[in-house]
Amino acid sequence: MPNVVFIMTDNQGAWTLGCYGNPDIRTPNIDRLADEGIRFSNAYCVNSVCSPSRATFMTGLIPSQHGVHCYLGGERPDAQMGPDAYCTIREFANLPRVMADAGYVCGLSGKWHLGDSLRPQEGFSYWFTRPRGHTTTFYDDELIWRDGVYTEPRYTTEVITEHALEFLQQNHHQPFFLYVAYNGPYGLGKSMLETHINQHTEYYADKELPSFPREPVHPWLRSNRDMINNPVSIRGYAAAVSGVDDGIGEITNALKEYGLEEDTLVIFTADQGWCGGHHGMWGMGDHSRPLHTYEETIHIPLIFHQPGRIPEGGIFEGRTCNYDFLPSVLDYLELRDRIADNSNLPGGSYAPALLGEKMAWNNEIFHEFENTRMVRNDRWKYTWRHPDGPDELYDMQADPEERNNLADRSHTNIINECRNRIQNFFDQYADPQYDLWRGGRSKAGRIG
Repeated sequence: MPNVVFIMTDNQGAWTLGCYGNPDIRTPNIDRLADEGIRFSNAYCVNSVCSPSRATFMTGLIPSQHGVHCYLGGERPDAQMGPDAYCTIREFANLPRVMADAGYVCGLSGKWHLGDSLRPQEGFSYWFTRPRGHTTTFYDDELIWRDGVYTEPRYTTEVITEHALEFLQQNHHQPFFLYVAYNGPYGLGKSMLETHINQHTEYYADKELPSFPREPVHPWLRSNRDMINNPVSIRGYAAAVSGVDDGIGEITNALKEYGLEEDTLVIFTADQGWCGGHHGMWGMGDHSRPLHTYEETIHIPLIFHQPGRIPEGGIFEGRTCNYDFLPSVLDYLELRDRIADNSNLPGGSYAPALLGEKMAWNNEIFHEFENTRMVRNDRWKYTWRHPDGPDELYDMQADPEERNNLADRSHTNIINECRNRIQNFFDQYADPQYDLWRGGRSKAGRIG
């Protein structure tokens, strides 16, 4: 039973990391995981905000199956805190529950954002989290520990690392599943208009950071407009990324100290991507109207590391979505039989690739966010907005930066084919009660 450390960051596109080509932001610890493990060069999220994407990571289901179509926080009654709070994935087989049932001790340090935050959920016995999902500050943050809410004066990212290390210290002698869900880099809110204070502040203080594009504000951008081309915001995000990387280094060093590096699968990813000026956008898909699907907001990092089992320096170039994550991890851990009764998972398993084996892979992925659905394959990316558009079609081979929308041109056959692919996918997998395009409902509040 290999141990599992599952590290997830908040709002971080693949483009922000050195191992994905970023020359500006210092991420040596994450880069080392990629160098010594396998990096997925084309990993995507099914939805570009926190709660839906996290629910998909945990259940293998798409939002039109698990019912969480937007971030928790706008729903009534309140699913996160209070007398009506409930876990939004409790009715489904999910990763922490499977791990607990298999004999792992399970711990969470960081953001949950899937409901009923005050009480340990789904097999977790160690429970350090946040009352709600949104980050408004990195200091004096409200956090949950030992069944109560308190105000933490220290840098939240470092406190999340401290609790992860405490869990390892307490449980390194037995099989464990540790979910480390960082609050950073985040990149949103009023704190982005203030200098981000951590040990990297001074380093970035005079850096231009050209990997953050300087473009005019996109007319669709509805919020965060004062962060576009703002050096305070740009440097603050970079510092937050490096702050998370520090914590990851401490966790991986602890595994070495306990002699557990070869016995532990370490997974690094993000819940969704993030635009840092790309296309004149700042944030994710929900920060524009209409909701957008630009690559930077849906292309996420994904790295697996286990020395002695996962070959070093691997790159998997197949296009994956995070609904592939659960079946793949459970296959790797030889626990797939524990969800055998769930035959309607939309994802496939790339577990053989983790072991260095060659395998065939379907490079088509799907994405949904309320009224917006998308299909992406090797050449075409089509975004369909229900019911009245505007729609987008990009030739990703000729136009990888998505500058030339072909949806209003002479590509009717391609558009019809893409629409059929989307319809067939959702006809096969969507649960009618959560299919918003057919009158279904969302467990979360709606923004569209």
